[in-house]
Amino acid sequence: MVQSLFISHGSPSLVISDHPARAFLVALGPRLPRPRGALVISAHFETPGVTLGSAAAPATLHDFYGFPDSLYRMRYPAPGMPDTARQLADTLQGHGIAASLDPERPLDHGIWSPLSLVWPEAEVPLLPVSVPMAMTAQQQLEVARRLGEFADTHGLWLIGSGAATHNLGDRRPEGSPPDAWALAFHDWASEVAERGDLAALADWQRQAPAALHAHPSPEHFLPLLMVVGAMQGEPLRALHQSFSFGNLSMLTLASQALADQWSASA
Repeated sequence: MVQSLFISHGSPSLVISDHPARAFLVALGPRLPRPRGALVISAHFETPGVTLGSAAAPATLHDFYGFPDSLYRMRYPAPGMPDTARQLADTLQGHGIAASLDPERPLDHGIWSPLSLVWPEAEVPLLPVSVPMAMTAQQQLEVARRLGEFADTHGLWLIGSGAATHNLGDRRPEGSPPDAWALAFHDWASEVAERGDLAALADWQRQAPAALHAHPSPEHFLPLLMVVGAMQGEPLRALHQSFSFGNLSMLTLASQALADQWSASA
């Protein structure tokens, strides 16, 4: 079964902040085996269908405003996977899923900000995968299934980078306790991932508590949906749970094998 992670990446400032989620991500890399490469679904790579980043040496994209200068000076020179991107595009097309390549796609902060904490040496090759915004939930789950199969066949990890809750208009001062709606959606997402409940995921905007408040737009939830979908009913276990700015969930989930290794290395 594919080795998977879902990471709630939080604010770009997490990289330079003192927060439990940052400490967790720094500890994560040394406690898990190092993959030969990873497909990374980022909430900040939005396209109508499926697009794959195929740059050999992707640039670092600073796709945010008003943060400290030190963040804009950061570079994350992880190698790309252009040959693998072409293989994946062909595989998806073989299953009737149109997939395009973007040879100029950089690593957005949904990718480099959390992974620079997990793998600070930038040695793990990365293949950016977009969130297909124009697809239905069922279509997104089908894409996820094929991504999971490809990752498993090729010995790659599948990583989703988004947020279990993401309503930036309802943030609180850092250190504030989360509101009831944020806790309810966070708990629902964690439980659905634990059950591998694809039917609930396909209907998440109606079934989840406070769904449209937790995610006024869906792009930060879709990496979670797709990582759970790739597991095809196998569970994802919670490795870390905290909140930033009150209502921004920092939930991280992992496939069972990775969760076992995390526990064994404690």
